Amino acid sequence: MAKRLVSRIFVHALPGRPARGVLHVGLSAFPCALGRSGIRSAKREGDGATPRAALPLRRLFYRGDRLVKPGSLQPARPIRTDDAWCDDAHDRRYNRLIRRPPGTAEECLTRADHLYDVIVELGWNDRPVRRHRGSAIFWHGARDGFTPTAGCVAIRREAFAKILPRLARDAVMVIR
Repeated sequence: MAKRLVSRIFVHALPGRPARGVLHVGLSAFPCALGRSGIRSAKREGDGATPRAALPLRRLFYRGDRLVKPGSLQPARPIRTDDAWCDDAHDRRYNRLIRRPPGTAEECLTRADHLYDVIVELGWNDRPVRRHRGSAIFWHGARDGFTPTAGCVAIRREAFAKILPRLARDAVMVIR
């Protein structure tokens, strides 16, 4: 019997710990880090909040120089050395994948640490893009101790190998 693919991932904060949460995939649960300001409905650029929303999984990026392409039905490509995400709300490229340089307000995707070895772009403020509503909401690797993110959802990097192959192509992350 073939395994059924999961189309919904659920994320919620732990009681009394707004920057720590649990990510549920089917019957499995994984600890996760959330934004330093917890989960909020009214997301703004730089507020440190993880948006309360149903976010479609857009694309999978991975460090091809560090690992093989993860098994997944999501559209995927290796991260290039000049890949960055524009987080300058005044730039016409706001909340989009860009090539560096130019620009000073950007998030480089090739990090020295391993937090961005696997990144799933979540569909936040992208169709259409609205200035100052927040950019670069990713699902990526967590720091030791699950310290807060700037607004992303972060899990142990090893968990991606267990989760990604189980996800349907049209999977959505529901943050509540």
